[in-house]
Amino acid sequence: MTQQWWRISVDCRPEDTDAVAAALVAATGQGVEEPADGRLLTVETSEENAKRVVGALVASFPALEGIVTPLDPVDWSVKWRDGIITRRFGRLVVTPSWLPVVPADNEVLVSLDPESAFGSGEHGSTRAAMTLLERHLKPGDRVLDFGSGSGILAIAAAQLGAVTAIGIEVDDESHPIAEANAEKNGVTDRVTFLVGDAAELGVLAGPAEVLCSNILRTVNTLLLPAIQKALVPGGVAIFAGMEDMEEELFRPVLQRAGFTVIDDVHDAGWWGVAARFG
Repeated sequence: MTQQWWRISVDCRPEDTDAVAAALVAATGQGVEEPADGRLLTVETSEENAKRVVGALVASFPALEGIVTPLDPVDWSVKWRDGIITRRFGRLVVTPSWLPVVPADNEVLVSLDPESAFGSGEHGSTRAAMTLLERHLKPGDRVLDFGSGSGILAIAAAQLGAVTAIGIEVDDESHPIAEANAEKNGVTDRVTFLVGDAAELGVLAGPAEVLCSNILRTVNTLLLPAIQKALVPGGVAIFAGMEDMEEELFRPVLQRAGFTVIDDVHDAGWWGVAARFG
């Protein structure tokens, strides 16, 4: 199952970065990297689609430039397993299904096959989110997960004692992977996955005591109004998907939005933060 991907590289005015990033996520269903101010990177599955996305952005944003380049084909039926190992986050154990683990009496287990969906516990941003989730979720909490990918955070929430966990993902190809992982872990009675825009569905799916948003700083910022509405008063939002250097950019945004930072984690160049609203 070799997949050819096409890299979209966009240079835009710094003041347009958030809007362009949101447009890229909406158009491609993929994550967006920001290696430098005003530069954004993402991928598409065909050259035609990639050029269509760039053309639409050039027409919508002044002074924007974009190029499309091919990436080496990847066989995701094998590649997604590379380097995945068993990891522990406090009493939470996350392991691939081909590495069976017997948890200790005080541990809970998540067995995962992420395949091509994001979320295996190997990425620093996912590890930061898992660490904060294990620290701050209380049994009986209701949980929302924006950008749920493989379902790892929603499933972990259920295993940690959440009464319900709803994952929302714009990429419809992740949906069957997440559902299969929920079934594998025996949590389908408490975990639900939805495909669509978290800004719209999240408010309808709430309220929640805990909300995870492991996406990107630019998208996390755009989602803040929806996150405020989806949380109960005093609820905790866990944000990840941000590099260490983005901490100084996102902390003041959180403060202006009425959030109080209560915890944070740095992991392999990535930063996650837990903040209480209201």
